[in-house]
Amino acid sequence: MADSDSSTATAGARGRSGFDYRAFLRFAIPSLLGVLAFLTPIVDDGEITIGLAILSNALAALLDGWLGPIAGVVLSVSAVLTLATSLTRTAPEKPRLFDQLFNIGIGSALLRVVGAVFALMTLFGVGPEFVISEDTGQVVLFDVIAALVAFFFFASFLLPLLTDFGGMEFVGTLLHGFFRKVFGLPGRSAVDATASWLGDGTVGVIITSRQYENGYYSARESAVIATNFSIVSITFALLVANFTEIGHLFIPFYLTVTAAGLIAAVIVPRLPPLSRKPDSYWPAEGRQAPVDKPPEMSLFRWGLESAMQRAAHAPGPIRLLRDGATTYAEILFGLLPLIMAIGTTGIAIAEYTPIFNWLTFPLVPVLEAMQVPEAAKAAPALLAGFADMFLPSILASSIESEFTRFVIAALSVTQLIYMSEVGAVILKSKVPLNIFELGAIFLIRTVVTFPIIVAIAHLFVF
Repeated sequence: MADSDSSTATAGARGRSGFDYRAFLRFAIPSLLGVLAFLTPIVDDGEITIGLAILSNALAALLDGWLGPIAGVVLSVSAVLTLATSLTRTAPEKPRLFDQLFNIGIGSALLRVVGAVFALMTLFGVGPEFVISEDTGQVVLFDVIAALVAFFFFASFLLPLLTDFGGMEFVGTLLHGFFRKVFGLPGRSAVDATASWLGDGTVGVIITSRQYENGYYSARESAVIATNFSIVSITFALLVANFTEIGHLFIPFYLTVTAAGLIAAVIVPRLPPLSRKPDSYWPAEGRQAPVDKPPEMSLFRWGLESAMQRAAHAPGPIRLLRDGATTYAEILFGLLPLIMAIGTTGIAIAEYTPIFNWLTFPLVPVLEAMQVPEAAKAAPALLAGFADMFLPSILASSIESEFTRFVIAALSVTQLIYMSEVGAVILKSKVPLNIFELGAIFLIRTVVTFPIIVAIAHLFVF
């Protein structure tokens, strides 16, 4: 009797045409909300942004001056609980959330301690200048980490609307052929790129990691997407352009960034280390390969059917809240200490040591040969971006040549691998990349995109 009632209800939901309106609404409403939050451009105070950024900015304004101290407390709690747990408990075979968060290896535990120490030193203004200065610890704690605390408070709970209710299946089906031919990737990776472009590169990495864990990306695909499509948002690109005093050239600047980034996305994945990544899938799920499209069905209809099937298995409200809280806890206790430790160290090396000058000294003749003015000042900025995405702009601010500032700003936006943010997120995620591979990919992207940017600047901008 129950089966009969269920069949009757299903038939009623489908209507006379056989279309399941209930399944369609279960796909369409959450996915549209996700698109509104992550992918819809909104003009706010004359600037292009997204709904998620407006929410996070509102929270940051509400907690004005408190996000830094809150982050310091969180990092301290993370360090204490991690040390206590890792030193006194063995890792269980099936760890619960507490063990997943705090029962980690001793190396990761020490990084959390370093992050907490740096945060407390910065908060109280006690310690060496290279840790607590405005250009090192204060930038990481009060700018980067404070922004992430507010941003991911909303992103952690809203992200499933974009990923778990069929939106990626729909877009992926429509764009599969193009992305597979041009980039060797599934069409659903277009959602990662768009979320990064309009929102934040870290959002793209989180989406990629979750799709890899759920079996929708292989190891190679997840590594390629995280390092080539988790692009800097258009909002941050505008900030970089204004900071380097080339805001009046923003349109040619962003067109240059787009062109260099697309070319890099074609070339870099075909080179080691990305080309050597296996097309294996996350063992917990295995490959969730899409079924081949029936020949009698249009691509649009097949994308719609795939999306509705995915939405039918989407988590309920309680599961969404639990998963969102888990994601946010992982960011607070796991990611933020990593960013504080690695980001502060990297920026300190760039600001207070001659290491970047030594490393880039051989590049000065190359820059001169490419007719880049003030080559000696520009050279250190070519590698400084590995530490922090804003550091090249800081170094470029003292350069008089507008051409050189344009080139450095464009390069910093296309390098993508910043250890103070995106790089740390990748290392913390399940995406199969280590810090040495990230360093290699950063260098390859620099080698590929820099000549393109210089050529465009010479031929079309200046």
